Amino acid sequence: MFKVGFGYDVHKLAKGESLILGGIEIEHTKGTVAHSDGDVLIHAIIDAMLGADAQKDIGYWFPDNNQNLKGIDSKILLKKANEILKNRGFKIGNIDSTIAAQQPKLKPYIDQMRQKLADVLELEIENISVKATTTEKLGFEGREEGISAYAVVLIHK
Repeated sequence: MFKVGFGYDVHKLAKGESLILGGIEIEHTKGTVAHSDGDVLIHAIIDAMLGADAQKDIGYWFPDNNQNLKGIDSKILLKKANEILKNRGFKIGNIDSTIAAQQPKLKPYIDQMRQKLADVLELEIENISVKATTTEKLGFEGREEGISAYAVVLIHK
């Protein structure tokens, strides 16, 4: 049995915050404003994973009003989401994802992100795609007000 899920996440950018994407801290003048560490890439992947098996969404399993999750490392949430799927007999086949951000340039970090995600999910790196794009200075990403990420995940039994 094969199932596919789609995920999307967005966070506001602000000075004085850290920028974490794919479990990697990125040097930048702005970072994400969030209840957790604000890793939009991991959050989009979690939503895609959970959505593939109709297991609601990240907010259901990890609500932003839960003070125990304040500032939590999103890699912990990713591992827990993977356990939810494993407990239901599913394994991730592959992940395809895209980060939309005008700045910073993310190309130097892509392989590190892929490896970090592979390590957390216990997958081969060739089964994880991370891409980055600008929005040609259009929209909130283009104005550097926020950052977004999209993900598609294939799961199978």
